[in-house]
Amino acid sequence: FMKPKIRVESTDGFLFLSPQMFYFKMSWTDNIIYQVPGPRPVSKYASNSVESPSPLDSLPQELSNLTHLLYWPLTPGDGGDLLASTSPKTSTYHLRGPAQASYALGGYLEVVLVARDQRGRPKTHGGDLFQARLLGPGLKAGVPGDVQDLENGTYLLSFPLLWAGRAQVQVRLIHSSEAVGVLRRIWREKRATVDFRGYFQGRSGVKETVICNVDPHSTGAKGPTCQYRDVVSGELWFCAQPPTLPCNSLVAHSSGSYLKVTTPHDEALLAGKVTDKLLPQGVAPILIRPATTENISLVLSPQTKCHPGLLAPKPSGFYHQDVWHSLSCSGQSFPTGDSILGCLAGNIVHMMGDSTLRQWWEYLRDTVPSLKPVNLHATYQVGPLMAVETSRGIVLHWRAHSWPLRSQRTPVASLHSVARELAGLAGGPHTVVVLGLGAHFTTFPPSVFARRLAGIRAAVMALLDREPSTLVVIKLANTGYKSVYGSDWFTLQVNRLLRAAFAGLHVAFVDAWEMTSSLALPDNIHPNQLIVRNEVNLLLSFICPT
Repeated sequence: FMKPKIRVESTDGFLFLSPQMFYFKMSWTDNIIYQVPGPRPVSKYASNSVESPSPLDSLPQELSNLTHLLYWPLTPGDGGDLLASTSPKTSTYHLRGPAQASYALGGYLEVVLVARDQRGRPKTHGGDLFQARLLGPGLKAGVPGDVQDLENGTYLLSFPLLWAGRAQVQVRLIHSSEAVGVLRRIWREKRATVDFRGYFQGRSGVKETVICNVDPHSTGAKGPTCQYRDVVSGELWFCAQPPTLPCNSLVAHSSGSYLKVTTPHDEALLAGKVTDKLLPQGVAPILIRPATTENISLVLSPQTKCHPGLLAPKPSGFYHQDVWHSLSCSGQSFPTGDSILGCLAGNIVHMMGDSTLRQWWEYLRDTVPSLKPVNLHATYQVGPLMAVETSRGIVLHWRAHSWPLRSQRTPVASLHSVARELAGLAGGPHTVVVLGLGAHFTTFPPSVFARRLAGIRAAVMALLDREPSTLVVIKLANTGYKSVYGSDWFTLQVNRLLRAAFAGLHVAFVDAWEMTSSLALPDNIHPNQLIVRNEVNLLLSFICPT
């Protein structure tokens, strides 16, 4: 009976014995205004001025202070000297203490990283975005490392030792601090880095296409603009007023153009030769020894059942034999279609968000043959999609969140805001709501996403007030983007907003950020089935905790 040297960040840590091994708990706005077109008739009204965006009053206080919440060390100077930017080739890392023959399961490995510029000189400030992980290739294992920026050019990396066997530290420079400075400037100063198309059609068959966006200035309109307001959340959308057609003739929406927002110097800082690159190996592979008593070979999650409101440990989990082990609750396995059916029986699952959440719907549809898709005559990209299993009483919905949405042309009537959808749910013990937001908001200032979250948070609170037994699950945004339109640095900030927006609510989280960054797999905004399967298993663990 061994007590591991571990940190615990919650009060429910414990140790228990199974027939094979011990398990440890480790913690850690213009002239004409219209309501958004939708299935319900709504009144139209006019105004002579653009109405200001909805306030952030419904969000926690920490979310309304974006400067504090999204803090990132500043890069001194203007970043004009490319050779002074952080280099993945010259930056180094080493063990914090002396090397050991082996390391104890349940302990920590600490590493010091020294950022250096293109000339090999140590940096004297922080702000770089490094990603660190500990891998066990032979065991198909991996866990994200914690990166602490000491803001003096050095970083302290900490890795929990969660499996017995070989392990190897891997560090990548995602963006230099100078590149992050470019991203920060664009994110906070540019109104938008993409635009959209609005398709208008008159009764006589006349068709006109204009630019649309999150604010009137980003539509490029030299005259009046059409403003659309969601009847529930107050979310706003703008289109340049068509030459001849009225604002209420908007029938379809699609992606538009990626706007030019960088200079050649910016592009050099964000180029592929310095972005998302491995650092030279600085720490030899280590051996993690099992406990000397019994067969203790793996640190696993506790017996705590998965339920909303759990504290978020860091890390939230790890992979072993390609299986994600949560460190906040006892995740279950659903290896067959029958086991999934048994869990979902009698439940209606509403998924609302982006295409990374649509992957969950697709996985369930493809894994459970008796889940039959229903043709709703909607575009595949934005839904709505539905699958049913009548003998078990299962209904599985997915639909995209409303604009801003980079998509193929789709009917405006299919674009329902998340807040509107939530307002139409009665909720109850057999209602599951899954929200997956983030990827489509990295092309706008953080305040745009914060305002959207204000309406969604209010709708979630109202749903839980009228039916507290409703299960609400928040999927965090995952890694995969490396461009000025969707960098992982943007996603990291988006996840901070998501965490803060739903803080204090009785909801569950699936940390897709860590689940997509813990294995040595190619980065993809749409992760492969191995990761999707583990994400869905964690979702099902909240639906069926036993």
